[in-house]
Amino acid sequence: MDKRKLTRFIDKYHLGGIANSVILKSSFKNKKLGTRFVTEDKTLLGIIQLDKWDFEDAIIGIYTTEQLLNLLKVLDEDITVSIIRTGDRPVSLKISDSVSSINYMLSDPDVINEPPQLQNIPEYELSIYMTPTVIGKFIAGNTALKEVSQKFTVVTNGTSTKLVMGYSSANTNRVIIPVTTSKFAPIDMVSFNAEYFNNILIANKECESGILQVSNAGIAKIDFKVDDYTCTYWLVADSEIS
Repeated sequence: MDKRKLTRFIDKYHLGGIANSVILKSSFKNKKLGTRFVTEDKTLLGIIQLDKWDFEDAIIGIYTTEQLLNLLKVLDEDITVSIIRTGDRPVSLKISDSVSSINYMLSDPDVINEPPQLQNIPEYELSIYMTPTVIGKFIAGNTALKEVSQKFTVVTNGTSTKLVMGYSSANTNRVIIPVTTSKFAPIDMVSFNAEYFNNILIANKECESGILQVSNAGIAKIDFKVDDYTCTYWLVADSEIS
């Protein structure tokens, strides 16, 4: 197995440390690996799926993703992965290359919170193309304003849409990124966590295009499909706009 295939999957839910404890579900029949996660503050939910995953059926409790990623750094790119079990219960992952191996202790899935199923999903009035240019500008803007702005605002007028970092009614340092929409309706200004969104973009920046959908109800949905990875994230809006 290519180690990069596994670490890319992990990066798309771990998001630089935002989600650390998850349950991975592997299906041999469907050749899929999937997970669902939610952040501690319940404002970001994600569903990640990897196709063409050739591994046994398993439910794998990962409690400390950061430690798993650090252990994987020991190994070369071509790895073999197996599950050590006590009876039917998975207790650890054994991952090895041609020379070295690591052992990562698994968690009981019962101690890891799985996110609730989504209900009453609102209509999205706005659909925005997240092109490589927009992604690059947002990441650069977040770096520039990280110490002064923790959110970004979706701003529409009669004909255009912009992502504004550092938005305020006062005169402030800010970044304004015009975007192209495939579906447009003027909506009230709505703000979201910039760090979460930035880490989502970093984890999926190899994608040629993603779609950001925004609802007046204060929900944003972000979709990416690249190679064998399908990623969907939902963000809950910040309740205050300064």
